[in-house]
Amino acid sequence: MWLLIVGLVSIGLKYFEVGFFAGLAWWIVLLPFPAAMLWWAFADWSGYTARRAMERDDARKQARLDRQRDALGLTTRARGAARRKP
Repeated sequence: MWLLIVGLVSIGLKYFEVGFFAGLAWWIVLLPFPAAMLWWAFADWSGYTARRAMERDDARKQARLDRQRDALGLTTRARGAARRKP
C-alpha cells in the first residue's frame, strides 16, 4: 500500500514540476507501481497475506471470547483472586 501512495505522490509532484521531481524521467517516477505488483505477488506466493489474515481473525475471535467471559463474570483474574488464601 505504501508503494502505491509513494507512486501517486511522485506522479503528482512530477506533473506539477515540484522541486527534485521536475527533473526526473517518467519511468523513474512510475517505478513504485511495478514494485508494488512484485510485492503483492511475493506476499501471495509466500503465504504472508493469508498468515496476516489468520492472525487478524484469531485476534478478533480472542477479543470476542474475552468480552463474553467478562460479561459472564468468568475472567481468569476473578477466578485466580478468589482461589488465593490471604
